[in-house]
Amino acid sequence: MRSIFQPFLSILIAAVVSLQVDIAIAQDDPGRAEVGTLEVTVYYATNGDPSAAGDRAQKVPDEIVKRLGKVEHLKFLHYRALGAESQEIFRTYENWAQPLKPSDEILVRFEPSSKPKVDEVSLDLELWLSRKKILKTNALLKKGSPLYVLGPEWRGGRLIIAVALARK
Repeated sequence: MRSIFQPFLSILIAAVVSLQVDIAIAQDDPGRAEVGTLEVTVYYATNGDPSAAGDRAQKVPDEIVKRLGKVEHLKFLHYRALGAESQEIFRTYENWAQPLKPSDEILVRFEPSSKPKVDEVSLDLELWLSRKKILKTNALLKKGSPLYVLGPEWRGGRLIIAVALARK
């Protein structure tokens, strides 16, 4: 005699087997292999009052102030860090960084454009401000050498977006 639950049991077994196959495929996906970590930091730079950046803004280490001051277009009297995010770089996947969480006003999209090496990676980078792509470039990032992008005017100063390959 056939049980009333047998059809449901067959469906449940099929679903579990299907789920296990999907998990196994996802675990073996070489495109999902982590090839590095990208750090994205947003700075506020001004020649005026740095308190305009707000209460959450942090003072920037002297090393970064010196590095920014060496570039004419990035030279200001005061710098404050507004936010940062680190994201894994996957071998063949598009990745996004959102350094000013929970705001999505500044987003960085990145994806490897060639086979990464131990201390460097070539990335297709896009900078998005207010849901509009304002910059698209291919950048070779090396550990210890961040890419600085002079952003828009903001609160009497300018935003500077730093994109760097994380040191591990």
